Amino acid sequence: MGKIFYVMGPSASGKDTVYQEVLGREELGLRSLVLYTTRPIRANETEGVEYHFVDEERLAQLESEGRVIELREYHTVQGIWKYFTVDDEELDLEKGDYLAIGTLVSYGKLREYFGEERMEPVYIEVSEDVRIERALKRERKQAAPDYQEMCRRFLADSVDFSEEKLEKAGIGKRFRNDGEKEECIEEIVGYILEQKDFIR
Repeated sequence: MGKIFYVMGPSASGKDTVYQEVLGREELGLRSLVLYTTRPIRANETEGVEYHFVDEERLAQLESEGRVIELREYHTVQGIWKYFTVDDEELDLEKGDYLAIGTLVSYGKLREYFGEERMEPVYIEVSEDVRIERALKRERKQAAPDYQEMCRRFLADSVDFSEEKLEKAGIGKRFRNDGEKEECIEEIVGYILEQKDFIR
Protein backbone atom coordinates (compact mmCIF):
# COMPACT_ATOMS: atom_id res chain seq x y z
CA MET A 1 0.00 0.00 0.00
CA GLY A 2 1.21 3.48 -0.86
CA LYS A 3 1.12 6.76 1.02
CA ILE A 4 -0.35 10.18 0.33
CA PHE A 5 2.13 13.00 0.96
CA TYR A 6 -0.17 15.93 1.69
CA VAL A 7 1.14 19.45 1.01
CA MET A 8 -0.60 22.22 2.91
CA GLY A 9 -0.08 25.72 4.22
CA PRO A 10 -1.79 29.10 4.32
CA SER A 11 -2.53 31.07 1.14
CA ALA A 12 0.55 32.59 -0.52
CA SER A 13 2.88 30.23 1.34
CA GLY A 14 4.15 28.98 -2.01
CA LYS A 15 2.56 25.55 -1.61
CA ASP A 16 1.33 25.41 -5.23
CA THR A 17 4.83 26.03 -6.58
CA VAL A 18 6.34 23.55 -4.11
CA TYR A 19 3.71 20.98 -5.06
CA GLN A 20 4.44 21.29 -8.80
CA GLU A 21 8.23 21.18 -8.32
CA VAL A 22 8.10 18.13 -6.00
CA LEU A 23 5.64 16.34 -8.29
CA GLY A 24 8.08 16.83 -11.16
CA ARG A 25 10.93 15.09 -9.36
CA GLU A 26 11.18 11.73 -11.10
CA GLU A 27 13.22 10.10 -8.34
CA LEU A 28 10.20 10.35 -6.02
CA GLY A 29 7.84 8.49 -8.37
CA LEU A 30 4.79 10.30 -7.02
CA ARG A 31 1.38 10.33 -8.68
CA SER A 32 -0.82 13.41 -8.52
CA LEU A 33 -3.99 13.41 -6.43
CA VAL A 34 -5.97 16.23 -8.02
CA LEU A 35 -8.70 17.85 -5.94
CA TYR A 36 -12.00 19.18 -7.28
CA THR A 37 -13.47 22.68 -6.99
CA THR A 38 -16.52 24.64 -8.10
CA ARG A 39 -14.64 27.96 -8.11
CA PRO A 40 -13.77 29.64 -11.42
CA ILE A 41 -10.48 28.72 -13.04
CA ARG A 42 -7.74 31.35 -12.55
CA ALA A 43 -5.27 32.74 -15.05
CA ASN A 44 -2.47 30.24 -15.74
CA GLU A 45 -4.39 27.28 -14.25
CA THR A 46 -5.12 24.13 -16.25
CA GLU A 47 -8.02 21.71 -15.85
CA GLY A 48 -6.83 18.46 -14.28
CA VAL A 49 -3.54 19.95 -13.11
CA GLU A 50 -4.22 22.34 -10.22
CA TYR A 51 -7.82 21.12 -9.80
CA HIS A 52 -10.69 19.46 -11.59
CA PHE A 53 -13.03 22.41 -12.20
CA VAL A 54 -16.65 21.24 -12.02
CA ASP A 55 -20.12 22.71 -11.56
CA GLU A 56 -22.71 22.05 -8.83
CA GLU A 57 -24.49 19.46 -10.97
CA ARG A 58 -21.35 17.31 -11.28
CA LEU A 59 -20.69 17.66 -7.55
CA ALA A 60 -24.23 16.47 -6.77
CA GLN A 61 -23.69 13.46 -9.04
CA LEU A 62 -20.42 12.50 -7.30
CA GLU A 63 -22.07 12.87 -3.89
CA SER A 64 -24.99 10.66 -4.91
CA GLU A 65 -22.47 8.00 -5.99
CA GLY A 66 -20.82 8.17 -2.52
CA ARG A 67 -17.46 9.13 -4.00
CA VAL A 68 -16.85 12.46 -2.18
CA ILE A 69 -14.37 11.86 0.66
CA GLU A 70 -14.42 15.40 2.05
CA LEU A 71 -15.92 18.73 1.06
CA ARG A 72 -15.36 22.32 2.21
CA GLU A 73 -17.44 25.42 1.48
CA TYR A 74 -16.05 28.96 1.44
CA HIS A 75 -18.34 31.98 1.43
CA THR A 76 -16.38 34.39 -0.75
CA VAL A 77 -17.13 37.82 -2.14
CA GLN A 78 -17.89 36.08 -5.46
CA GLY A 79 -20.21 33.49 -3.95
CA ILE A 80 -19.87 30.03 -2.42
CA TRP A 81 -16.83 28.07 -3.61
CA LYS A 82 -16.50 24.37 -2.82
CA TYR A 83 -13.33 22.27 -2.70
CA PHE A 84 -13.47 18.51 -2.35
CA THR A 85 -11.63 15.21 -2.72
CA VAL A 86 -13.10 12.38 -4.76
CA ASP A 87 -12.33 8.67 -4.58
CA ASP A 88 -12.09 8.41 -8.36
CA GLU A 89 -10.41 6.13 -10.90
CA GLU A 90 -7.17 8.14 -10.58
CA LEU A 91 -6.71 7.17 -6.91
CA ASP A 92 -5.30 3.69 -6.22
CA LEU A 93 -2.93 3.30 -3.25
CA GLU A 94 -2.18 -0.26 -4.38
CA LYS A 95 -0.23 1.22 -7.29
CA GLY A 96 2.06 3.63 -5.45
CA ASP A 97 2.49 6.90 -3.58
CA TYR A 98 0.63 10.15 -4.23
CA LEU A 99 1.24 13.84 -3.77
CA ALA A 100 -1.79 15.94 -2.85
CA ILE A 101 -2.40 19.56 -1.88
CA GLY A 102 -5.12 21.06 0.30
CA THR A 103 -6.05 22.39 3.72
CA LEU A 104 -5.57 21.22 7.27
CA VAL A 105 -9.27 20.28 7.41
CA SER A 106 -9.08 18.22 4.22
CA TYR A 107 -5.91 16.51 5.49
CA GLY A 108 -7.80 15.48 8.63
CA LYS A 109 -10.72 14.07 6.61
CA LEU A 110 -8.41 12.05 4.36
CA ARG A 111 -6.57 10.76 7.41
CA GLU A 112 -9.91 9.54 8.81
CA TYR A 113 -10.81 7.96 5.46
CA PHE A 114 -7.52 6.24 4.60
CA GLY A 115 -5.98 5.86 8.07
CA GLU A 116 -3.12 7.73 9.75
CA GLU A 117 -0.50 5.28 8.45
CA ARG A 118 -1.35 6.22 4.84
CA MET A 119 -1.11 10.02 5.30
CA GLU A 120 2.13 12.03 5.56
CA PRO A 121 1.74 15.79 6.19
CA VAL A 122 4.04 18.28 4.42
CA TYR A 123 3.31 21.63 6.06
CA ILE A 124 4.70 24.81 4.43
CA GLU A 125 5.32 27.69 6.83
CA VAL A 126 5.92 31.34 5.89
CA SER A 127 6.04 34.57 7.93
CA GLU A 128 2.98 36.81 7.63
CA ASP A 129 4.76 39.77 6.00
CA VAL A 130 6.13 37.55 3.22
CA ARG A 131 2.69 35.99 2.71
CA ILE A 132 1.06 39.42 2.29
CA GLU A 133 3.68 40.51 -0.25
CA ARG A 134 3.26 37.32 -2.27
CA ALA A 135 -0.54 37.44 -2.15
CA LEU A 136 -0.60 41.02 -3.42
CA LYS A 137 1.85 40.23 -6.21
CA ARG A 138 -0.24 37.21 -7.29
CA GLU A 139 -3.53 39.10 -7.19
CA ARG A 140 -2.18 41.92 -9.37
CA LYS A 141 -1.60 39.35 -12.14
CA GLN A 142 -5.28 38.39 -12.29
CA ALA A 143 -7.44 39.75 -15.11
CA ALA A 144 -9.82 41.16 -12.47
CA PRO A 145 -7.95 41.47 -9.15
CA ASP A 146 -10.11 40.84 -6.10
CA TYR A 147 -8.30 42.38 -3.13
CA GLN A 148 -11.23 41.86 -0.76
CA GLU A 149 -11.10 38.11 -1.38
CA MET A 150 -7.31 38.16 -0.96
CA CYS A 151 -7.70 39.79 2.47
CA ARG A 152 -10.49 37.38 3.45
CA ARG A 153 -8.28 34.39 2.62
CA PHE A 154 -5.36 35.81 4.56
CA LEU A 155 -7.42 36.40 7.73
CA ALA A 156 -9.24 33.07 7.46
CA ASP A 157 -5.94 31.20 7.16
CA SER A 158 -4.66 32.79 10.37
CA VAL A 159 -7.51 30.97 12.11
CA ASP A 160 -7.49 27.78 10.01
CA PHE A 161 -3.75 27.21 10.55
CA SER A 162 -3.54 28.25 14.21
CA GLU A 163 -0.95 26.51 16.38
CA GLU A 164 -3.75 24.82 18.32
CA LYS A 165 -5.22 23.30 15.14
CA LEU A 166 -1.80 22.27 13.81
CA GLU A 167 -1.05 20.49 17.07
CA LYS A 168 -4.44 18.78 17.09
CA ALA A 169 -3.85 17.51 13.53
CA GLY A 170 -0.48 16.07 14.56
CA ILE A 171 1.58 18.46 12.45
CA GLY A 172 5.01 18.47 13.99
CA LYS A 173 7.54 18.94 11.22
CA ARG A 174 7.45 22.25 9.31
CA PHE A 175 9.10 23.25 6.04
CA ARG A 176 10.07 26.94 6.02
CA ASN A 177 9.57 28.77 2.70
CA ASP A 178 10.53 32.37 3.53
CA GLY A 179 13.73 32.40 1.49
CA GLU A 180 14.82 30.60 -1.64
CA LYS A 181 12.11 28.14 -2.67
CA GLU A 182 14.77 25.68 -3.90
CA GLU A 183 16.00 25.15 -0.33
CA CYS A 184 12.49 24.34 0.88
CA ILE A 185 11.89 22.01 -2.08
CA GLU A 186 15.15 20.11 -1.53
CA GLU A 187 14.33 19.64 2.15
CA ILE A 188 10.91 18.23 1.26
CA VAL A 189 12.33 15.95 -1.45
CA GLY A 190 14.85 14.58 1.06
CA TYR A 191 12.13 14.03 3.63
CA ILE A 192 9.87 12.16 1.18
CA LEU A 193 12.76 9.93 0.08
CA GLU A 194 13.44 9.11 3.74
CA GLN A 195 9.79 8.21 4.32
CA LYS A 196 9.64 6.05 1.19
CA ASP A 197 12.78 4.17 2.31
CA PHE A 198 11.18 3.70 5.74
CA ILE A 199 8.05 2.23 4.12
CA ARG A 200 10.16 -0.34 2.26
